[in-house]
Amino acid sequence: MDYIHVAAALASALLHAGWNAAVKAGSRPRELMTAQMVMSAVIVLPGLLWTGLPASASWPWIAGSTMLNLVTVTALLRAYELAGFGIVYPVVRALSVLLVVPLAASLSGESLSSAGLIGVGLVSASLLLLAVGNAGHSAVPRAALGWILLAGVTTAAYVMCDAQGVRRAGSPWAYGFAVSITNAAVMSWRQNVIAWPWRDIAGHAATALPIAVAAVLSYLLILWVWSNAPIAPSAALRDMSAVFAIVIAVVWLKEPITRLRLFALALAALAIPLLRFA
Repeated sequence: MDYIHVAAALASALLHAGWNAAVKAGSRPRELMTAQMVMSAVIVLPGLLWTGLPASASWPWIAGSTMLNLVTVTALLRAYELAGFGIVYPVVRALSVLLVVPLAASLSGESLSSAGLIGVGLVSASLLLLAVGNAGHSAVPRAALGWILLAGVTTAAYVMCDAQGVRRAGSPWAYGFAVSITNAAVMSWRQNVIAWPWRDIAGHAATALPIAVAAVLSYLLILWVWSNAPIAPSAALRDMSAVFAIVIAVVWLKEPITRLRLFALALAALAIPLLRFA
């Protein structure tokens, strides 16, 4: 991976951590998530009019990504209710990191070097350590485990859909704009607010707008990376978003920095140069 791809994937991870944490911190996460998706669609619509539709070869992947994203969001929101963001989010991302490696090998013929495999392993270990630290002495409710597993599997699956789709789209921007719109349409239908989402937007506009901007930028950045760089290492870098969430919590929210968190951050830092040479 080139340095610019590494930087773009890390920037995507930082933005992804920020907007997910903001949704979880809201008083009504499900409504805020819907408002964010609809506002994202409104933001990108002029861009889609400029780029035109992505190539038709990408449309089946857009459909797959959209449906898998709906399942992922539903599972995440349910898991957040049962176990909390600090536990659910890093575990889901760790599962996704591990699953993308064999999926990328089977669908794209990509194989990782020894350095890349070690880097992916370090990212996954870092994320799991963060989840353990956030859980403390509390056991994860059994009811949450199935939702966490489902979210991890579908996250990896929609990553692969997007990586395959964007390479067939002709333009990462056209693909990203189109998926942002289809995600909003399907999520609105799922929430039974199609007529409509303006009610949710009106109630969450001040919060949803910056979240939507961050979500769109994060998505477009990683799509651009996947259109130019290997899928698994760049996906692992993006899944370091949970690590950035801890940095945000320590720096801005003044949460304590424990030894376990420091060790997890060190593992993540070690993974970056390894993934660069994956």
